Amino acid sequence: MKQIDLDDLPPRVAQTLSRLEAGEELVLVQGGGLVARLTVDLPPSPPADPLADLPPEEAMVEVMEQFKAMMEDEF
Repeated sequence: MKQIDLDDLPPRVAQTLSRLEAGEELVLVQGGGLVARLTVDLPPSPPADPLADLPPEEAMVEVMEQFKAMMEDEF
C-alpha cells in the first residue's frame, strides 16, 4: 500500500484532502485525462484536542487535574 503524509504536500492540497468526508470521492486528473478516482472510506478522525468539546470551565478543571496528576507523579 502506498502512503502519502499530508505534511509533505502543498498546504492547499493537504487542506482539500483533510476536508474530505466519508463516502466523498476525489478525482485526480492530468492533462484532462482521468488518472485516479479515490473514495474516502473512513470517517474523519476526532479532534486532536479532547477538551475542545467541554465548556471552558470544565476544560480548565480537567487541565488542572491533569497538571496536578503530572506533578504528583514527578515528585
